[in-house]
Amino acid sequence: MTYHTIIIGAGAAGLFCAAQIGRNGKKVFLFDHAKKIGAKILISGGGRCNFTNLDAGANNYLSANPHFMKSALKRYTPWDFISLMAEYGLTYTEKKLGQLFCDQGSKAIVSMLEQECKKSGVDVQTDTSLDTLVYDATSKIYTLNLSAGETISAPNIVVATGGLSIPKMGATGLAYQIAKQFQIPVTDTAAALVPFTFEAEDLTFMKNLTGLSIDALVTFNKTAFRENILFTHRGISGPAILQISSYWTEGQPISINLIPEYNRDTAFLMLKEARQNRPKIQVSTLLSELLPNRFAKAFTARYLDNAPLTTLSNQALSRIATTLTNWQVHPTGTEGYRTAEVTKGGIDTDALSSKTMESNTQKGLYFIGECVDVTGWLGGYNFQWAWASAMACATAIKCE
Repeated sequence: MTYHTIIIGAGAAGLFCAAQIGRNGKKVFLFDHAKKIGAKILISGGGRCNFTNLDAGANNYLSANPHFMKSALKRYTPWDFISLMAEYGLTYTEKKLGQLFCDQGSKAIVSMLEQECKKSGVDVQTDTSLDTLVYDATSKIYTLNLSAGETISAPNIVVATGGLSIPKMGATGLAYQIAKQFQIPVTDTAAALVPFTFEAEDLTFMKNLTGLSIDALVTFNKTAFRENILFTHRGISGPAILQISSYWTEGQPISINLIPEYNRDTAFLMLKEARQNRPKIQVSTLLSELLPNRFAKAFTARYLDNAPLTTLSNQALSRIATTLTNWQVHPTGTEGYRTAEVTKGGIDTDALSSKTMESNTQKGLYFIGECVDVTGWLGGYNFQWAWASAMACATAIKCE
């Protein structure tokens, strides 16, 4: 069977791209090795699908080329996807920091994309794997042998297979294998938006606080995020931790300000004022007014001198202020791809056109979505990259 375009991967980017190309009457075949389409969409946002972020811009993404994503993001905005949702009667709720969630849930987003593909006449096939991919330089045609025994061909191949994150959902390194086959460079990959793990002593402290969430300012080098941190039986998670994990360098500490309304100096002044006005109050009691009681007691017992403030010198108060506003934690690693929301790194952006997502050296071969070295922040940014990169690719292909 011969098609105009074959898309590998029926996730967010693949489904959206297929529907857009098919709109122009192009014959499109979309397949995925999973049994259902849109598997990662379904689990996103706790089943509510944080489908985009109103603030999506180049500054919210990591890439070896910080300018690569600008073109696609400018040409397809969050409001464009919202307009598509409106056509299907889907509504949304804005949460903090520009995050948009679908009121009808993740299934409604998948259903919308599926209907879009049906309207565009896209042939969709699940539970199908790629066995071989061959390119004929003379005819400029790609031939794919599939696990079902089928042979299909097309002049355009779009790779939308995602990264290595959450292998239990079917993640593989297929995109990188295809890139290697055609001598397209791939940058180093790593788990991103992922919880940290710790050595035994630190882990025991954190396990005793499992389930506790605290508003904090988490910093690594010059990058900082203020959101909640969450203590778990494996270490520390929560939005602020997931965000900073994308920037973290292994072996280096991260800084946590547990009272983000204060910096070191203002925290010191607050402690001095408390010592003057409430001299008999103990450190843990004062901290329980700023932090959850269970955390205040555990943190004081491990890191601070739980004494009446009147007995503490200015130097001692300064140490407490520093510890609270610059708590140094030393991760031993992360939970890895098993729980990572995305994969950092991927197809080298220098090898792709930022306008079309096509390989600069391999005619008719495109890469979109998570498999590309463009990694968004937590909060809908990676979905927006999926929509925008898919549209950039589709616009180029359907205009041929």
